Amino acid sequence: MKELAGKHIVLGLSGGVACYKSAELCRALIKEGATVQVVMTEAAAQFITPVTMQALSNRPVYGSQWDAREANNMPHINLSREADAILIAPCSADFVARLAQGRADELLSLLCLARPQERVPLLLAPAMNREMWAHPATQRNLAQVAQDGATVLAVGNGDQACGETGDGRMLEPAELLEEVIAFFTPKLLAGQKVLVTAGPTFESIDPVRGITNHSSGKMGFAIARAAREAGAEVTLVAGPVHLPTPRGVQRINVRSAQEMLAAAEPRAQQATVFIATAAVADWRPATQADQKIKKDGSGQTPVLGFVENPDILATVAQSPRARAGSLFCVGFAAESHDLLAHASAKRERKGVPLLVGNIGPATFGQDDNALLLVDATGHRELPRASKRTLARQLVAEIATRLPGRHA
Repeated sequence: MKELAGKHIVLGLSGGVACYKSAELCRALIKEGATVQVVMTEAAAQFITPVTMQALSNRPVYGSQWDAREANNMPHINLSREADAILIAPCSADFVARLAQGRADELLSLLCLARPQERVPLLLAPAMNREMWAHPATQRNLAQVAQDGATVLAVGNGDQACGETGDGRMLEPAELLEEVIAFFTPKLLAGQKVLVTAGPTFESIDPVRGITNHSSGKMGFAIARAAREAGAEVTLVAGPVHLPTPRGVQRINVRSAQEMLAAAEPRAQQATVFIATAAVADWRPATQADQKIKKDGSGQTPVLGFVENPDILATVAQSPRARAGSLFCVGFAAESHDLLAHASAKRERKGVPLLVGNIGPATFGQDDNALLLVDATGHRELPRASKRTLARQLVAEIATRLPGRHA
């Protein structure tokens, strides 16, 4: 799936050591289907050569407003009119100041000023020393360009080229790609607060052993990302998985089913959508040993007693807010066989308007999946695709079912 297919991005580079990241960003944008036209300031060319960016973008790089290659000698007009978006990465403190002042004495700031604001968005990825970032003049300029219609992306925190550590680093190429994709995503869940549970739970037997399952959390994380891209405020309650947190998503890590319930239940009081993708253990050991249970050579196995874990989905779905229609609940069912029958029964039992079924052994740990949507009117399938694709389809489906929305 090329998520930026058909998009034409003007990638502007201003002066900063973060220009080295722009090379990888250019590749990433093109890999996702976008065409990229690079425009560089004179200062940017001190950090990375136009030859490098031309090779990566497969297009001539522009750097002068007097470029004679344009028949009308107006690259600032032609380049801005062709763009679906202008992304300045890196955007230095000096370039932010130029934009705030409406300067137009070199090509990149000139085409930003000349762009049709109503249809060509301007995205800025700041990159500078931590003191420059914190300076009142920079913050004042950033507030001004945002007021003028630019989208100012966040900065990273960490080691800087100068040897200092703090805020001001340009986001990594993968993070910027995620931001660009999110920017272009229709905001179907704007104003919604979405709570997602994801991954397995781990029920301890002793300090080194426990009961868990093969869930990787990939589906839940993909849904959290898709919901955030669709404009929602997203909280992700994650069991023990090793997955990066989607940008813009608040993550809460838990281990056991009881911990997951304790994290999810109060947050469901503020949510408008609850999506329970987590593969929660049905049972946990009745007691947990304080020390590792060892073999004693007798050949006798330890006897483990179990108690039933709380039902997180049913607990939330039966809450007053859910019953009143203020919280839309979506359940997941990972089955091994007879998917439609089991998913339909689970939907009735849990009391949720939408139940999403899948075959666990065919999806746990995989990057793709197939989903079965079951509601009060019947069922339909989402054919096998990447979990990323299915997450976006499911979010769109949920959006049509919310109060005041229509399919």
